[in-house]
Amino acid sequence: MPSFKIDLSSAVVFVATAPTPKLANAKTGERAMDRETGAPLSTVGLLVSDEGEGNLYQVTIPETGYQGDLVPGMPVKVIGLKARDWENEFNGQKRHGISFRAVAITPAA
Repeated sequence: MPSFKIDLSSAVVFVATAPTPKLANAKTGERAMDRETGAPLSTVGLLVSDEGEGNLYQVTIPETGYQGDLVPGMPVKVIGLKARDWENEFNGQKRHGISFRAVAITPAA
């Protein structure tokens, strides 16, 4: 599926929720891994404020894409943010949405 770059050049971004491990299988506790690098994946909540509007996004990021603690309220820069639509069927129910992925998240200077 195609992904789309998101331009955050005029946005202010804050950490809303600290990174948590992303699971591939909640029943077994198996971690989700980056298919290209093999790095474990995490999910971080980001509050993005731009043009008078604020939105909360759950963003997947490889653990190699951030250093130290990302704590709620911290202003950050997001590198390589992309959005991708998804759809699946589970137990006869169709689900769909948009997933967000970043290459890295760094503290704002």
